[in-house]
Amino acid sequence: MIRTQALVCRLADGKALRFADVEVPQGGTLLLRGPSGSGKSTWLALAAGLLSVSGGDMVVAGQAVGALAPAACDAWRARTIGFLPQRLLLSEALTVAGNLELVFFAAGLPQDPVAVRHTLDALGVAHLAARRLAQLSGGEAQRVALARALLLRPRVILADEPTASLDDAACAAALALLRERAQAAGATLVIATHDARVLQALADAQVLAMEADA
Repeated sequence: MIRTQALVCRLADGKALRFADVEVPQGGTLLLRGPSGSGKSTWLALAAGLLSVSGGDMVVAGQAVGALAPAACDAWRARTIGFLPQRLLLSEALTVAGNLELVFFAAGLPQDPVAVRHTLDALGVAHLAARRLAQLSGGEAQRVALARALLLRPRVILADEPTASLDDAACAAALALLRERAQAAGATLVIATHDARVLQALADAQVLAMEADA
């Protein structure tokens, strides 16, 4: 579940972004629609506790994100949020399995190799566990990043422009995979996009429209 009211984020340059109110039930899907620069990535960062709420309220999975101290917020994020950034931010120094194992460290949890293997298997990339990032195709890397986001069965999945560099077939596959895994976990899914293909494929989702001068 995500609920916002009079949400404001003041950026480092002093600009204040103000967002329309929204309420998404647990297990629902929200599309953040708008052109580049309209605040979609900022909204996702607020929901993940990566940016501070400057005004108003934002409740994510029952937690007021502005009320958490930094250390507590880091642990909450690792346990609650599955984040698929536009730049996948996988470590080139680690194997595929090693990238997923970092999730347990961030959440303050003991390592669980069985969960890593099962999650990779569910996304069809278990055979890549010992490979490094340079050995993966773009599609394989995206599936690994999604596996990392889903490892702890998050209550909320945030995806930032997940189809931006994909052709039509890969776009359809990525959206189907995101929705399928979100439904399997009972997670709320939020996708930031300016891709008309996403709006068409997920026509039943809630939409929060943003303007470039937000």
